[in-house]
Amino acid sequence: MQNSKNILIINDMPGYGKVALAAMLPILSTMGHSVYNLPTALVSNTLDYGKFTILDTTDYMRKSIQVWQEMGFTFDCITTGFLASPEQVDIIQEFIASQQKEDLLVMTDPIMADDGKLYNGVTEETIETMRRLIGVADVIVPNVTEATFLTDLYRGQEALTREQARQVVDKLLEYGPRSVVVTSGVAQETGEHVVWGYNGKTGAYFTLPYEFIKVHFPGTGDMFSAVLVGELLDGKPLEQAVQRGMDVLETLILMERNEAEKNKGIRIERFLGLLQK
Repeated sequence: MQNSKNILIINDMPGYGKVALAAMLPILSTMGHSVYNLPTALVSNTLDYGKFTILDTTDYMRKSIQVWQEMGFTFDCITTGFLASPEQVDIIQEFIASQQKEDLLVMTDPIMADDGKLYNGVTEETIETMRRLIGVADVIVPNVTEATFLTDLYRGQEALTREQARQVVDKLLEYGPRSVVVTSGVAQETGEHVVWGYNGKTGAYFTLPYEFIKVHFPGTGDMFSAVLVGELLDGKPLEQAVQRGMDVLETLILMERNEAEKNKGIRIERFLGLLQK
């Protein structure tokens, strides 16, 4: 494919379920890219089952990067998700620095919270570490809970006024990312579910409403991030790429909403044709 890019996905790998690497790999491959992966942890299954085991792969990450550097592997895009330890942030920051070139796209999803609260095991140290990582990103995609904890503004609040949302976005920009996409928000004035953002290339703030569907699948954020990356690498403006990600996710959720076992996530391989429409 003429526009094929080398993409490195840094995220956890589930033994069962369509989240993280298992969700992102098929999407970006279908969009025509050459996809590499660097697992930050091996997870037995999606966390929604309530019982799981996790293997930290920090040592493997370090050794893999060393081999790749010896082989001269280079990347057009690096996207990061779940991290198992603060040490992994140092490894990733150093690797991103070694890959720097004019058109390198770095996207970070600071996975650590949702529904107004931090995930189990996430500490203030984790938050501070994630602030360092978003500083080297071109685009960050926190959900509104993660955004409020990262900025220490309106912590745990999901409904924000227009002014509060602008304050959160501006505070995130102070940490260094070029563009910001805050998902899963609620506009306090209207009650609409929205995505708030800032396009670093144009200097434009934006608010994009979407239809909220009362169904929960793990991995939808990962799928949104994958579509977003694919669209940005295809040269689409940030707002258009975000809208495309929202549209794809809405369609996927509607098509799977009657599936009995939702804890395994959306069976993305059944719907990859959507990405070519």
